[in-house]
Amino acid sequence: MYDQAEKLRQLLRKTDNTHQENTIEKRTNNTRIMAVTSGKGGVGKTNFAINLAISLSNLGYSVLVIDADIGLANIDVLLGLFPKETISSVLTQNKKITDVITDGPNGIKIIAGGSGLYDMLQLNNDSIEHLKKQLIELESLFDFVLIDTGAGISEMVMSFVAAAHEVILVTTPEPTSLTDVYTLIKALRIKGHNNMLKLVVNRVENSKEALSVFEKLSIASSKFLSTKIENLGYIQNSKQVVEAVKNQHPFISLYPNSSIAKSVNSIAIKIIGSPIEDENSNFQNFIGKFKGFFANNKTY
Repeated sequence: MYDQAEKLRQLLRKTDNTHQENTIEKRTNNTRIMAVTSGKGGVGKTNFAINLAISLSNLGYSVLVIDADIGLANIDVLLGLFPKETISSVLTQNKKITDVITDGPNGIKIIAGGSGLYDMLQLNNDSIEHLKKQLIELESLFDFVLIDTGAGISEMVMSFVAAAHEVILVTTPEPTSLTDVYTLIKALRIKGHNNMLKLVVNRVENSKEALSVFEKLSIASSKFLSTKIENLGYIQNSKQVVEAVKNQHPFISLYPNSSIAKSVNSIAIKIIGSPIEDENSNFQNFIGKFKGFFANNKTY
C-alpha cells in the first residue's frame, strides 16, 4: 500500500509522465457516479472529463468514462482511439458491458457512445433488464464512473444528470455560457432533482475571474432557485489545451507540470476529500433511477 498523502503531494508537483498499468481494481466500497455536464456546447466539458479521469487514476482509483453525448460522442476521437464496440452493442446485441470497455490512457477505461444512444428509448422490457444487469457489473470494477453527458436540458441529458450521485457543471466566463448553465440548474430545480452540484470554470484568465464567475452564479442560484453550488475549481485558458487536442492526447499527460494539469489535479483531490455522505447515494439507487427513466419514456 502506498502513502496516500505522499501520492497527492507527488501528483501536485509531478515531474514526469509515469502512469499506472491498465488494470481494473476495486479499491473502495461504493462506486461514485458523477455526471459531467454543461448548459451549452463548446465549453471544454469532454476534455475536462477525460483529464479528470486520468488525474483520479493517477491517484490510484479505478475510473470508467461513459461517453453519453448523443450524436456528438467524441471521447474516442479526442484520444485517438478506435473502439470496436460501443454502448450500442450492449443495447442491441445483448453483449456484456465488460466487452465494450476500451482501454484509455493512464489506466482509465472508456465506453464509447455514438448513435447507439438513440436506441435507448426504443428498448423493450427484456433489453432494459439486460442493461440494468450489465450496469450493476460496473460496481465491482470501478471506484468512479464519469458520465460525459450532452449539453443543454434535453430529456436524455436530464436523465443522466438525475441518476448520478454528483453533478459537475462546466462553464466558461462568457455570458452565454453562464446563462445556459443557470438555465440547466433551473431545469434541475423545477424537476425536483437534488443532486450535489459542483462548478468548474474553464478558460479563465486568472483565479480572480474564476471566483467572480462562481460568485455570480452561486448568488443567483441561491437567491432565485434556492440551490447551493460548490466551487470545485477552475482551469486557465491555455494554448497547451489546443495543442493536446490536435495531438489527440490529454493535456494532463502531455504537460504534467503545467498550471492546467495542476488545476485538474487539485480538483481531483478536492473530489476525493469530499465523499458522499447521503446514504441513498449508492450504486443501486443510481441503477433504479436510470432504469426508471427508460421504462417511463419508451416510444412504442
